[in-house]
Amino acid sequence: MDAVEVVSGDSPIILGVPHAGTHVPQEVWDTFNENGKALADTDWHVDQLYKGLVPDVSIVSATFHRYVIDANRDPSGVSLYPGQNTTTLCPTTDFDGLPIYLDGRAPDEAEIVRRQAVFHAAYHKALASEIARVKAIHGIAVLYDCHSIRSNIPFLFEGTLPDFNVGTNGGSTCAPQIEAAVVARTQRADGYTSILNGRFKGGWTTRQYGRPAEGVHAIQMELAQSTYLETEESPFNYSQDRASRLRPYLQSILQDLITIAGELAPKKQENALRRHR
Repeated sequence: MDAVEVVSGDSPIILGVPHAGTHVPQEVWDTFNENGKALADTDWHVDQLYKGLVPDVSIVSATFHRYVIDANRDPSGVSLYPGQNTTTLCPTTDFDGLPIYLDGRAPDEAEIVRRQAVFHAAYHKALASEIARVKAIHGIAVLYDCHSIRSNIPFLFEGTLPDFNVGTNGGSTCAPQIEAAVVARTQRADGYTSILNGRFKGGWTTRQYGRPAEGVHAIQMELAQSTYLETEESPFNYSQDRASRLRPYLQSILQDLITIAGELAPKKQENALRRHR
């Protein structure tokens, strides 16, 4: 199985989906304990949730599971959230802090390097290529990184997570207009809670590619899985009712981003200057 699936569209928007994949190579699967084989920390059905919301968006999806290697972690192994509980580049525990490997079977440095080359690097090569392609067409690219997580995980955060968790690393990864538009939509979403740069400020992907001065904007959306799953426990089934209520808000967010990308695109700015000369 290819490590990455890419759908190339004509829109300035790229959806990154690093954690919805469930593929685990057999040689890795055989090292997992029963807890690891549950794959509980998948961003369950995120690809289905966003499917068809707006036309012509590009989508870059990792097919491999985050327990193989986490495509949203710094390949150097540096923590995204120093001093806080989190999982590593090649996780050895789940989100509850419980081991996912059989005793003595966690990956060594050589295996981590191998996984970086086969999976992590492949995902980011595809993502960087798609960003460059889109930017060449539009003069701008907006990466919207799609995530979800259980709403209650005491090992990672206290209390119940808000429904919409928007991350821009303190506003550094995208233009203010992009951040403001997404936040406004989440705050107006009836019956949902939201936060900007709370527990999740944007992972390595958002921080790595978000360079507004160079015309590449990135924003992360971490959704509480209670907003679209029947239950946040196995079998983690998709809820058509909950998803159908959530999807219009996500659709509005993506439509806003397309509009703003058009406004920020260099060609339109140049044309506006010419008209006023």
